[in-house]
Amino acid sequence: MASPILSRRACLAGAAGLAALRGFGSDAPAEFARDDIKLGVASYSLRKFPRARAIEMVRSLRTPYICIKEFHLAYNSTPEELAAARKECESAGLQILSGGVIYLEKQEDLRRMFDYAKGAGMPMMICAPKRPLVGEVEKLVKEYNIRAAIHNHGPEDKEFPTPQSVLEAIRGTDPRMGLCMDIGHTARSGQDVLEWIDKAGKRLFDIHAKDMVDTSRNARNVPVGEGILPVAAMLRLLKKLDYKDGVMLEYEIDEDNPLPGMRESFAYMRGVLAGLRG
Repeated sequence: MASPILSRRACLAGAAGLAALRGFGSDAPAEFARDDIKLGVASYSLRKFPRARAIEMVRSLRTPYICIKEFHLAYNSTPEELAAARKECESAGLQILSGGVIYLEKQEDLRRMFDYAKGAGMPMMICAPKRPLVGEVEKLVKEYNIRAAIHNHGPEDKEFPTPQSVLEAIRGTDPRMGLCMDIGHTARSGQDVLEWIDKAGKRLFDIHAKDMVDTSRNARNVPVGEGILPVAAMLRLLKKLDYKDGVMLEYEIDEDNPLPGMRESFAYMRGVLAGLRG
């Protein structure tokens, strides 16, 4: 069941967007859409594909925004390899908004990961630190001037299962410390997505968008618009809040052939935004 908070006009716009996207071959370069919100791709969605192919696939979705995962830029890359990967993205017209999720589990690894982010030109690190390391992460955020958005990972995560747990941990820290809200994990944890977007305020740095058939712990993911998550209401709220950061599609299913579902997801979100324009 699709989210009910969607006008007929937005539905029609989404259908038109989907039809247009189907006209692009997966390899075809596309003029980037001018979305009202920065709709982008978490490259985890394309984990089965090499970087060059993943870049082509992101371009086919008509977005320049990417959150790059280690599948497409290895942590052990040399400075020269990091610079080359950054140039490859930029030459294709892509903008690296962030990298991750990057797991920060040992203090001795923290500086290496910040060097990695700096070398790749990441202005923000989507990260999952051990809770006792949050203070050390903050020190490096100040030193490197790279924002850190802690990602909530749902009820199985002993460190940061919910947006609430992240916001509590970063209360009083440098303003470059924030939250990457995964709306699926938030819903699976029994928390209200819209409520915590509002409560996060300026600490909300990034959103990982997806959709699910229900909010149980083992809920099955579906293309955005086919599930029950309040994606339309979320986009409306983000516009109201004048949110400036990314809404990154993290498409976890169909890993061998993700583009059809990703296209549907982008068409739905763009249809919602078109409807909100009035």
